[in-house]
Amino acid sequence: MYSSQLQLKFSNVSEAKIAAQSLCELLKSRISVFDFHGLQVTVGKDGDLSISVRFQDVKAMNDFEKDIPKIIEDIKQAFLFKMTKFTGVCVFSFEREAMSSSISIDAK
Repeated sequence: MYSSQLQLKFSNVSEAKIAAQSLCELLKSRISVFDFHGLQVTVGKDGDLSISVRFQDVKAMNDFEKDIPKIIEDIKQAFLFKMTKFTGVCVFSFEREAMSSSISIDAK
């Protein structure tokens, strides 16, 4: 599994939250376009915004990375921030699926 990581540092958490809302909408619209296998957006209390996107194949990841300038274009015009980016191979990933194991019993 391949991974593209974006780290954006804003001056405060309020700016990071607003940017996160906009980025989430843009990223959601690209899930099927670039065949995301995982997406996580995290906002930190000091104005950090972290985006992790996982892919099954390297071509999809490379295509997504070419699209990153378009994705952050609006945010660049609205806020000042510092961005770092790196790609890599996912060495370990765990996510528990949400499910209900309760059984409803109707006693009538």
